[in-house]
Amino acid sequence: MIALDCYYSLSSPWAYLGGPQLQDIVRRHHVRLTLKPYDFQAVVPQTGGIPLKTRPEPRRTYHALELARWSDYLGMPMNLEPAHYPKGAPSDPNWNKYPGWMVIAAQFKGLDAQPLSHALLRALWAEERDTAQADVRIAVANENGYDGASLQALEQMAETLAVYRANSAEAVEAGVFGAPTFILNGERFWGQDRLAFLDRALDKLRAAG
Repeated sequence: MIALDCYYSLSSPWAYLGGPQLQDIVRRHHVRLTLKPYDFQAVVPQTGGIPLKTRPEPRRTYHALELARWSDYLGMPMNLEPAHYPKGAPSDPNWNKYPGWMVIAAQFKGLDAQPLSHALLRALWAEERDTAQADVRIAVANENGYDGASLQALEQMAETLAVYRANSAEAVEAGVFGAPTFILNGERFWGQDRLAFLDRALDKLRAAG
């Protein structure tokens, strides 16, 4: 089975917008997807990415314009300024790590974590829910067929945090500078708008296989 890695943050609007397309690609190509949440704030300054809050105003306004365009194009609801996305320095520096840890915990249990991941992103970007709160994550997981309490209990176990650190180190090594970044056989595909190229690459792999 073809292996595909996805490096991303559970606060990425682009990961939210790309979720249904990614799920379709994984299904059609019978890909083994590994979701790899990583520490975006720690990694991207090392690899050339520019966090949104540090970008000049013209780039920030264009970012919002592109989100609105893609939301409309894909027919996916989105709040461009969600209530629980910190506008300044977050009061809890781990606010967007907790849901990533839950996704890692789900994969530890051998579960397909993609529906959970997308539900957590949708909760933040379309449903005005605070995924930094444990009870919200538990509820989102339960609503999507997971045992939310058991996953939340595993979020900060040593093995989960070790995988998160390893994902971040791998992201630096692989030259990941944004989210989501998909890696197929060592080739990077950055952004949900590159999913068509990923689809084509998988077509070629299957044809050659």
